[in-house]
Amino acid sequence: MVPSDSRVGGQDKSPPLSRLFVYIRVNYLLTVMTYAYIRVSTDRQTLENQRFEIINYCRSENLHVDVWIQETVSGTLETTERKLGELLKQVRKGDVIICAELSRLGRSLFMIMNILNICLKKECRVWTVKERFRLGEDIQSKVLAFTFGLAAEIERQLISIRTREALARKKAEGVALGRPKGSTTDMKKLDRHRDVILLLLNSHRPVAAIARDIGCSRTTLYRWLHLRGLLYG
Repeated sequence: MVPSDSRVGGQDKSPPLSRLFVYIRVNYLLTVMTYAYIRVSTDRQTLENQRFEIINYCRSENLHVDVWIQETVSGTLETTERKLGELLKQVRKGDVIICAELSRLGRSLFMIMNILNICLKKECRVWTVKERFRLGEDIQSKVLAFTFGLAAEIERQLISIRTREALARKKAEGVALGRPKGSTTDMKKLDRHRDVILLLLNSHRPVAAIARDIGCSRTTLYRWLHLRGLLYG
């Protein structure tokens, strides 16, 4: 079997996750795989606490971790921009994803619901250590699947409405939307859109989507958020 401390990611020379998942499943004849996902937001935080908690949990449940996925990245990033997104593409029916707590999956309820809904549809189980949460194949999970799907759709509609209203108000105030032009710095230009950005952040809209809304690059918006102390975790 693959050692329980096998790690995925963190080094440029590592193979793409999708190839690694397929290699392990085929070469070790695994019909069901157990993944451990650990995430921290900054280099100052340690992954080892989460690893320790998951190892102890798996021992108590008599589970073996086939693949460890670890990353240092903000939980506000969309899953498509994280290793978690590749994992969600590869999981199959019966697979298990274990994490220390639900907040490791994402920093907003909307994002977590979307992730759990994907797992439910693929019949992949999600277990957490701290909350002792188990998303599986029972009737409770089927009810959750419907609830998550409905809540996610409602939230998408509300975000769309709030975005249109906020941008319409800024336009009515004479603020030029889109990528700013001129000689002033990008940071100062984004200051003009501060209230719109804060509104969208509080609505749990992903940063990449906000950047598209206001017409700037994702990198520029992230830099502005960090400089203004508006991005946490």
